[in-house]
Amino acid sequence: MSTESPADGRPAPVSPGGTDPRTAPAPPGVERIFYGRVAELAADALAHRETLDDAERAKLAGFLRPQDQEAYAVGHVALRRLLGERLGTAPADVVLERRPCTQCGGPHGRPVVPGDPVHFSLSHTTGGVLIALATTAVGVDIERLPAPTTVDEISGQLHPGERDELDRLAGEDRLRAFARCWTRKEAFLKATGTGLNEDLSLTEVGAGPLPVPVPGWSIADVPADPGYAAAVAVALPGR
Repeated sequence: MSTESPADGRPAPVSPGGTDPRTAPAPPGVERIFYGRVAELAADALAHRETLDDAERAKLAGFLRPQDQEAYAVGHVALRRLLGERLGTAPADVVLERRPCTQCGGPHGRPVVPGDPVHFSLSHTTGGVLIALATTAVGVDIERLPAPTTVDEISGQLHPGERDELDRLAGEDRLRAFARCWTRKEAFLKATGTGLNEDLSLTEVGAGPLPVPVPGWSIADVPADPGYAAAVAVALPGR
């Protein structure tokens, strides 16, 4: 099953027999949010792999684990369908390119549609896919809740305010707070184009129930299935 939030903020309908989609209205500037469960979409996505371009098909074939191949196929086939519908073209005819890297200038920066008629971001993990289309620069991230060892290893790299929030928590509350913080931060860094090349301690997005405001940006949590965290970051108009 997939779930979407249209631009007018109405929650998407649940397909018959589906579980709670846990959708939320899209933040201002976001035209569309797509949340997909890989297990329910993988067979269709793999059957339509011809929708992908040569580079995408090569990358798809390179995954060794079936779950990674399925998540990639679901994410990229869904992205092409959404962009094709938005641009009025066949999914296979959507042209994608990458901006220069903000760090080295190489051809591996943020993916875009030439001319920026629409901005988009895609994230996939084992079991889940998240896509956003927007009128300004946008980033999304979806992750499974991490292991305690992962939190211990990475939390020290975060903003001091985020570290303080995490240090006050224990057990599953700590894992959920870290996942909130990480998805917000990665969504933001994807939207800016810097990605994880930026020092994780520079920008505070928060680990608490609500994101910490970042000037010029709107950051919001995206409700997801139990065991996952997700977030979207979008540039405010005029930024």
